This record gives sequence, structure tokens and C-alpha cells, in this order.
Amino acid sequence: MRLGVISDVHGNLPALEAVLTDMPPVDTVVCAGDVVGYNPWPADCVAALRDRGVPTVQGNHDRAVASGDAAGFNGMARAGVEYAREQLGSGAVGWLGALPAERHVVDDRVKLVHGHPDDPNRYTYPRDFAPGLLDGEDLLVMGHTHVQHHAVFEEGIVLNPGSVGQPRDGDPDAAYAVVDLDDRSVEERRVPYDIDAVVDAVEAAGLPSRIGERLREGR
Repeated sequence: MRLGVISDVHGNLPALEAVLTDMPPVDTVVCAGDVVGYNPWPADCVAALRDRGVPTVQGNHDRAVASGDAAGFNGMARAGVEYAREQLGSGAVGWLGALPAERHVVDDRVKLVHGHPDDPNRYTYPRDFAPGLLDGEDLLVMGHTHVQHHAVFEEGIVLNPGSVGQPRDGDPDAAYAVVDLDDRSVEERRVPYDIDAVVDAVEAAGLPSRIGERLREGR
């Protein structure tokens, strides 16, 4: 069983399209949340995952857009939430609001969360990856940090595929992973995309320019 694993798309359609085009043949694609936020294509990114029936969990930006509550978000994040709420129809907002915080797929062999198994808002960095995060599943997928990393333990695999739409690990290329559950292998993949087009679209949408500019830095 081969899985394509994505997370933190954050409304970046050119990056998502690049990832889906680059992805090798897999049995299914799964997403660890934050489909929307920051970048100016929230509706297109929601539609891309909904139309493909991609199992997805709710990220903090997804929840903020669905609820209208961006308390604690910085200015860039808040602007992305407000923009997404203006752009999305009720069906897309309802889909985001109905996403679960935790999801089990592939006969419970895979658990999807956004931040941490015990707290969807907790950042779980590579230094925190440990067997104790696993609870019987073969693969635990987390997002939220935008840092690509995986660790293979006797108990199973802990993976953050990195961010499709806003990497923060110093590499500006869109990040994702391919996992083979049968041979317990993980391939961390990166793919370039047209960042300049995103920068221009951010400006045209009236979003804070830093949203686009920092994509060039992978920050």
C-alpha cells in the first residue's frame, strides 16, 4: 500500500498542482490539514481535495476559517483567514468545519492529526519524534510545523511530510512524501513551482506582501 502524504497546502494552488503532477503512482492521498490560509486560492485548493475525496483532518487555519475566530493569529495569518472567508462558499466552509481533528484510514493502519496526537494545536518538531507518539498504528502523520521529517521506529513510522504551500525548513520547494506501508519506507520529496506567480497573486489579492515574499526563503 503506497500513500501520497501532503499537509499545509495553505491556499497555494500552484504548489498543490506541482505536487499532484509530480507525485508517483499511489493507492491513495491523505492530508494532515490546513488546506486554506495565507495564499489566495482557498476555493481551488478545497475543491481539489474534495473532488479527489482526499481523507483530510482539520488544521488550525481550517478551523479558524470555518468558525470565523482567528484569535491568537498574527496579522498575516488573520488576513489569510479573512480572505478565505470572503472567497469560500457555504459548502466549502461547511466542509472545513466538518473535518475531524483525528482520522484513521487504511484499516486503522494510518492515523492523521494536524499538530500532535494529544493536542491539534501543539507544534511537534523533529526533535520531538519518538515511539511514544504512536498508539498501535503503522504510520502517524502530523503537519503544523511545515518542517519535513520522518523517523522509523520498531513501533511504526512518525512523519511530517512538510508543507505544500508554505515550507518553513529553508527549502522553498513544495514538500510532500510517499510512504510504502508494506516495506516501511518513506520518500521525502520536493518539487519546484512558480513562486513568482504566487507573489504576484498575493499582491493582486491585497494580501500582505510578506505572505508571498517569504515563500522564496522557505520560511
